[in-house]
Amino acid sequence: MTKRITYLILLFSLCTCISCRKFLKETSPDEIKPETTDDLTSLMNAEAYPYQDAVNTFVDLLTDDIQSNGQGKLYNGDPDPSYLSALQNGTLVFNWDPKMFDGDPILSLGTDSYSIYYSKINGCNVVMDNLSKVSGTDQQKNAILGQTLFLRGYYYLRLVTLYSQPFNGKGIDPNVSLGVPLILSSTVTDNYPTRNTIAEVYAQVEKDLKQAAELLKANFTPSTAFRAGHVAAYSLLSRMYLYMGRDQDMDSVVTYANKVLAERSILTQLTSYLTTAGLMSDAGIYNTDRSPEVIWVSGANPTIANGYFPSQGYEKPPYTVSASLQSIYDPGTSTSNQGDLRYASYFTRWYSNGYYLNYTGKINSTAKYGTNGIRLAEVYLNRAEAYARKYIATGNATFSGNALSDLNTLRASRYDTRNTAYVPVNITDADSLFKFCQDERRRELCLEECHRWVDIKRWGLSISHHFIAADGSTTDVTLPSGSLVYALPIPFTAINRNYKLMQNPR
Repeated sequence: MTKRITYLILLFSLCTCISCRKFLKETSPDEIKPETTDDLTSLMNAEAYPYQDAVNTFVDLLTDDIQSNGQGKLYNGDPDPSYLSALQNGTLVFNWDPKMFDGDPILSLGTDSYSIYYSKINGCNVVMDNLSKVSGTDQQKNAILGQTLFLRGYYYLRLVTLYSQPFNGKGIDPNVSLGVPLILSSTVTDNYPTRNTIAEVYAQVEKDLKQAAELLKANFTPSTAFRAGHVAAYSLLSRMYLYMGRDQDMDSVVTYANKVLAERSILTQLTSYLTTAGLMSDAGIYNTDRSPEVIWVSGANPTIANGYFPSQGYEKPPYTVSASLQSIYDPGTSTSNQGDLRYASYFTRWYSNGYYLNYTGKINSTAKYGTNGIRLAEVYLNRAEAYARKYIATGNATFSGNALSDLNTLRASRYDTRNTAYVPVNITDADSLFKFCQDERRRELCLEECHRWVDIKRWGLSISHHFIAADGSTTDVTLPSGSLVYALPIPFTAINRNYKLMQNPR
């Protein structure tokens, strides 16, 4: 069986390579012949799940969570040559240049998310298209179908939030504005796909995730956080409706968050990561051995050096955690009162040439555990924001109390309570409460799952970057509210493969 599965994966890879040249070039549909649900499960695990892909390594550079530091210097004052390529790789992205994806080698650094996600979508479609052709029980087939529908919904949600304008953006009509192409079958065709509307893509995501939730609840219980079950589908639905952002969507955010929290509600207590010597060495928020709030682990570990965030050397690297992100935490007043433990546990600290926080994703998120996915903290924050929005819309104080309850539940699990009890926040002004929700979301979800970039877009925020070049010269750039770059340029490799694929306005 192992040889057959290897053969299937090799054939799948060949078909994917062919499709990269012509999106889906004609080839024989009989080349891939899984025989059992075990075969399909192995194919799904290898080609539909996302764990080994270096993807979205660039997205944090687009946000205000990262700052520019120049090239860095050696102790003798000379420029550090080991950092020059990382500085150059990130320059166009950090400065929101519309041509950021127009050339190599940057696309080899995890920037070509477009092609990577469509490859995974093709994996989902291949598995689904072969379900009726293999032996196995209905429960086994429904478990596979539920997982692949969930994954396809996840990938399309990621694609539409990267390469399209926000669903509810100012001046955006989701029924007209371009989303991404919907490819729902692995059937080979000579037709080049065009872009569906934003509304059509979200409707497909909604359909996939709702069906996935039903199938997974009835047929599949994941044995590990590296596999998706119905609670992950509920969670992603709450995220999707929040991203849609209309007043009528807020009820759906609450509905699906309630479904999650009715089954799982225990947050990780960061105080439990503290010892007399400091933080435990494996105290990562995605450490599934210690962190009960992890619902699904979706990503490879970005703490591994990549083309934008290299391994730490002697000097401050080109891009690190920004001062503006650091400033919104309460770091505490002493070793006996460390305040918000996220400040102590979410980042790597360096003292060379001045104190700063290094970008490594969430600290101690090793390859074993990953550092992206879905956590209960996000579900609480989704529901809190929905309640805050409903409070603004109605003035009903019940919604204000519900939002504060969720925020305080999360924050109580994040503060050092060894010597000082957590003091709940109490905000009555509607706009102030919404702003607090925004800041709390940034504090909790920074540097994972593209959360901050999507939040900037859907809230219509304007942010600024101060760029320091290798020669020390500086440039101040601003991403205005509603910028065209909210819809990232589709990489030139995809445009070259498909003449019908319309590029985003620049």
